[in-house]
Amino acid sequence: MTVPTEADPPPMTTPTEPSGVAMTPAAFAAWVAPSLVPMHRLARRLAPHAEADDVVQDALTQAWRKRAQYDAARGTATAWLLAIVADQARAARRAHTRHLRVVDDTAEPPERAAAPDSGTDVDLERAITGLAERQQLAVHLHYFVGLPVDDCAQVMGCSVGTVKSTLFDARRRLRTLLGDLDDH
Repeated sequence: MTVPTEADPPPMTTPTEPSGVAMTPAAFAAWVAPSLVPMHRLARRLAPHAEADDVVQDALTQAWRKRAQYDAARGTATAWLLAIVADQARAARRAHTRHLRVVDDTAEPPERAAAPDSGTDVDLERAITGLAERQQLAVHLHYFVGLPVDDCAQVMGCSVGTVKSTLFDARRRLRTLLGDLDDH
C-alpha cells in the first residue's frame, strides 16, 4: 500500500454533515494517512526524548475523539493534525520532566535536545533549544517538517505575518547563538 505524502486528505464526513454518515475507523485511517509522515517528523523534533510513535499515536487518538470538531474552512487536515501532535509532544515533554523530578528532586530538567539524527549538526540542535518555544515550533514546522508559512500559521493558530516575523527572529537568534555575525 502506498501512502501519498504531498496531497491533503479529502474532507472528512462528520456526524454533523448533511450526509449524516459517521466516519468509520477505516475511513479515518485513510483520511489521516497522507499526514502521517509530517506528524512523525514533528513528533521527533518536538519530543526527542519520547518515542515519536507514541506521540503520534496519542495525537491520532485525540484526533479520533475530536474528529467532529475538524473544520475544513479553518485549515487543512494536516495542519489540524499537526497542531494536535504539537500539543501531545508538549504533554510528553512535561510528563518526562515530572518523571525526572520524582526520581531525583535535585536533578535539573534535561536539555530538550537528545541525540541528533545522523548527519544533523549538533551545534544547530543545541542552538534551536535556545530559542523561545514559539520560535522552536515555527522552525520545526517550516524547516524540518517542510510546511509552507500558511500551514505553519494554521498549526500555530496565528497569522502568516506572525509566522514570518517569528521565523525572522528565530533565524537572527540562531545566527547569534551559532556565532555567525555575517548577515548574508
